[in-house]
Amino acid sequence: MKSIRVLSAAMLFLSVGGTTVAHAQGRGQEKQEERKRKQDDKDKKTGQVSAQEQQERVQQEQQRTGAYKQRLDEQVRVAQQQAARLQEQKRVAQARAQEEYAATLRQQQQQLQSRRDYSRDPYVSTAPTYRYVVAGTTRQTNQYGADVLRAAVNNGYQQGYRAGQADRQDHRRSSYRDSFGYQDANFGYQGNYVDQSDYNYYFREGFRRGYDDGFSSRSRYGSSSNGSQSILGGLLTSILGLQAIR
Repeated sequence: MKSIRVLSAAMLFLSVGGTTVAHAQGRGQEKQEERKRKQDDKDKKTGQVSAQEQQERVQQEQQRTGAYKQRLDEQVRVAQQQAARLQEQKRVAQARAQEEYAATLRQQQQQLQSRRDYSRDPYVSTAPTYRYVVAGTTRQTNQYGADVLRAAVNNGYQQGYRAGQADRQDHRRSSYRDSFGYQDANFGYQGNYVDQSDYNYYFREGFRRGYDDGFSSRSRYGSSSNGSQSILGGLLTSILGLQAIR
């Protein structure tokens, strides 16, 4: 009987002890979740993303930049070959425009050799503030990504205008799709903040409109000031289709 009472007491102790441990673990988990909720609320108020998402963004930026470096190396080589071919064809104006385009790609190539300090890059920590749609897919970005997309449209318009003007001066037929700039669509891109495919899409939207204005020697889609072209602000907004989400 005595042994039975001892065993029962031991079982009771284990049961109570186990319940206590379980309750302690539960309280610990609740506190951890509460801390996470408070941090998430703080991040939302300050417009920042969580530390985990910042790490994911850093990895994404590293992958994005690495892939673009490889792409850009190839495009610089092709751009230089295209400029030489245009010279052989006596397309003087277009060859000059192509050489300028290739020179800018080489500058971008050099800039990509610099190491980026992601810890100081505000894009990494800033929460998305816009959504946009490319090829039926909805994406999100913050102010820094939106600025890159705006630059893509304007860069496209400027380069399209230059290409269209050159084809007119060389007495060529209108064909923006044959332009190297339209096919490449990486002028001004630094491999940052948005995918290359998104930049290419918006660059081409600006390019074809700029080409039309340059070839026709008019300002239907943009304006010119001190020899520099820019797309109309209302049209830029329409092309981007950015929607605020915060």
